[in-house]
Amino acid sequence: MVLRMGNRSNAPRAAVICALLAVLAGCGSSTTGGLSADPQAQTVPSACSTAVLDTLGYIAMRVYREGVSSERTGAALSFVTHSIPLREAVERNDPQAARAAAQALLASGHMTNLRVVRGNQTLAEVGGTHALAPLHGSIIGASGAPIASFSASVWADNGFVAETNGIAQGTTALREHGQSIAGSFALPSGELPTQGTITIEKVAYGYTSFPAEAYPAGNRLRVYLLRSISSIASLCGQTPTDTLVNTLSHVARLIYAGETGGRALVQVHRVQHNQPLLRAVAARDPVATRTAIEGLLNEHVVRLRVSAGGRLLSDVGGPYVLGPARAPLRLNGRQIGNMVLSIQDDEGYKRLAGRLAGLDVLMYMNLNPAHPTLVKNSLGPSPGAVPSSGSYRYRGHTYRVFTLHAQAFPSGPLRIVVLIPIPYS
Repeated sequence: MVLRMGNRSNAPRAAVICALLAVLAGCGSSTTGGLSADPQAQTVPSACSTAVLDTLGYIAMRVYREGVSSERTGAALSFVTHSIPLREAVERNDPQAARAAAQALLASGHMTNLRVVRGNQTLAEVGGTHALAPLHGSIIGASGAPIASFSASVWADNGFVAETNGIAQGTTALREHGQSIAGSFALPSGELPTQGTITIEKVAYGYTSFPAEAYPAGNRLRVYLLRSISSIASLCGQTPTDTLVNTLSHVARLIYAGETGGRALVQVHRVQHNQPLLRAVAARDPVATRTAIEGLLNEHVVRLRVSAGGRLLSDVGGPYVLGPARAPLRLNGRQIGNMVLSIQDDEGYKRLAGRLAGLDVLMYMNLNPAHPTLVKNSLGPSPGAVPSSGSYRYRGHTYRVFTLHAQAFPSGPLRIVVLIPIPYS
């Protein structure tokens, strides 16, 4: 079996692929930095460690690519190039107005950094100190000719690090010229091999890496993803394919957990403090409750259901939603009702699993064994009877199957069948 990691023509990634192919071919070779003699590093077979890290490194690289070419970057570029206030400010050569327009674009949430340059003059520069994956373009004047250039980013360094750490359950370091930067995890100074093992403060880590670019000029960086050796052990399988399946199944669980944990709690607290909603619920007013809910949707909330006095006041949002979070509603210290909300719909999970991990997903509700209802399908038409685990073939392609037992909205089971392509790409 050969594990395919996608199209990566650069030399550093080629070295990673070769190392992984050697492992999966059973020749027993592995790449190590030679930086650690910690006995803990010997508790996990090198073949397992390499396979896990390369799978997670590939996913981390896909996360980074979300800042290079994706729906997010397309939206950011469109917002900048279609901003009339920004264009008019540039045409007037007005730095104050240009900065205000740029700040408004950042406030839209579609980007984290923006720099606008006309000739040799920087008219506006907004956003954090450090960012990754610079995007470049031109601002077109009313005459149809370019009047300025811009650089933008959708990946603030801390946002990328948090996202990568979350999906890989690892530790991310950004490195430039042999130094850790942007407050990321501190690795020893000096050049490091592209993958290997290292001991830091008596903890043995395995790591892999890939190249990246810094905002705004595109300076070369390297992203290092580390996992403690002890945390890798639970992902090891009897075969390389089993290890791959274990790792990607774990990622699929983490993507789901990310929609039901801390980010959902932030929205719960926001809703619990929304005064128009609280007043409407206290008055048992369905119309006012619906109006308040509609004002809360689309800011990371995809569905919100509110009850009071034993009856449903309003339920607004998409039809297929997952990961419900429940909480009481209180006004002046007295409970006045209850709420159920979700920050992710079934389509969103399906797309995240596909974009970030290259996984296909089937979702079933009404779990009558004879008549389950297929509500989401990224695989294709007529998938037929898909097992809950093991191997599955569809139109000449082989998959390994993993089933995640989730929660539908507002209650009840949701079965998420995750399909891992073999070979993986």
